[in-house]
Amino acid sequence: MSLRLLVFAQDYVDGDSFKTHYRLAVVDLNKAKTYPSNFVCLLPMQINGDRKTNNVFFRVFGDKSLEQAKALLTEALKGEDEPEIKAEIKRRLKLLEPKVANQACCSNCGKNFESKRARRFKRNYCPDCMNKKYGNRF
Repeated sequence: MSLRLLVFAQDYVDGDSFKTHYRLAVVDLNKAKTYPSNFVCLLPMQINGDRKTNNVFFRVFGDKSLEQAKALLTEALKGEDEPEIKAEIKRRLKLLEPKVANQACCSNCGKNFESKRARRFKRNYCPDCMNKKYGNRF
């Protein structure tokens, strides 16, 4: 399979503003040369490999769907000239990156921990320091 991405721009009016929505179609160049006959599927906005998804892209590529999507997007980014489409491809690549947990430094002991900051406190406290300072009150 020789896969490529085709970018389609859809213009629509939302209230008083004019917006453009981009769709990325995955096509197989081995099937045919023209668009409708070589269509495989649409590239979804987010690909979650850890849970079941009901989209065609995941059914076609299976467990390697995330790697395939990244490869298609980086290849399309190299060959694209228009700045709006480049920005959309970069945005889609950023959506595929895993989210990083918020790391905070404890104000009391200096240990790094995953931040779950309670708004009632001005400082970040790790769970151990929170128990030492406030006990079972919180």
